[in-house]
Amino acid sequence: MKSKRILFTGGSGKAGKHVVPYLLEQGHRVLNVDLTPLNYPGVDNLIADITDSGQMFNAMSSYAGLDELELETGVPKFDAVVHFAAVSRILINPDNETFRVNTIGTYNVIEAAVKLGIKKIIIASSETTYGVCFSDGVTNPHSLPLEEDYDVDPMDSYGLSKVVNEKTARAFQRRSGFDIYALRIGNVIEPHEYTELFPQFFEKPETRRRNAFCYIDARDLGQIVDLCLDKDNLGYQVFNAGNDTNGAIIPSKELAEQFFPNVPLTRELEEHEALFSNRKIREILGFKEQHDWRKYVDVKKY
Repeated sequence: MKSKRILFTGGSGKAGKHVVPYLLEQGHRVLNVDLTPLNYPGVDNLIADITDSGQMFNAMSSYAGLDELELETGVPKFDAVVHFAAVSRILINPDNETFRVNTIGTYNVIEAAVKLGIKKIIIASSETTYGVCFSDGVTNPHSLPLEEDYDVDPMDSYGLSKVVNEKTARAFQRRSGFDIYALRIGNVIEPHEYTELFPQFFEKPETRRRNAFCYIDARDLGQIVDLCLDKDNLGYQVFNAGNDTNGAIIPSKELAEQFFPNVPLTRELEEHEALFSNRKIREILGFKEQHDWRKYVDVKKY
């Protein structure tokens, strides 16, 4: 795959700080646009605010680093924009501020990319769009497994902002014809969190119900982003970004019966197939999981 010059917003966050190094390892150049720089070898940083449209236009028409001044060809053009910057969940900021930052920020990023002719745009959507994670009380999904054609219906400000962002992406794709892909990112797990968190998940599986037992290894998320960068001519797409299996030791059908009783299954499930289905990224993008939790946690103990 050809090396790309990528503008990445939010590269200093929990997911971004693993995805950016993965992209660098694949030979890409990355300019991290964030309010906080990412201290990682080879990363270029620019401090900028996604809620300021002018800053986004400026960032996307900027040099990535001082070395590019030596090219004597003017400012190079970015090949792609990956947009992860956001308020990361509810109950960090007031709800209206979460909604404002996430929706206006995404509008500004996509608008600048489209108007500057950057034809590959990847945005971070969320598992929360399915309306279970941050719901008030115990909420059942309409059906399982959760797949991309689901009628998403969150009741919280964060999930709602992500639904609006998907609509924004679709609108800009229609007017531009560019490739704009939205990743519904599952519960991000960093390498050190397997031993810290998964034993608790197994002892109290009910604590994972709101996530539909999903997880995405931060490094596997890097692979998904890279596959999106390499896959052209799909137009507007939504992809669940999750690992192959549930973050649970209970088989999938039993999980559904125990924690989502009376929720219809739209198809037969494999033994541990994720209720937050990643079938689409496997079939269309060619995703091959590298970091199953079983590599890091001894299942025989549970």
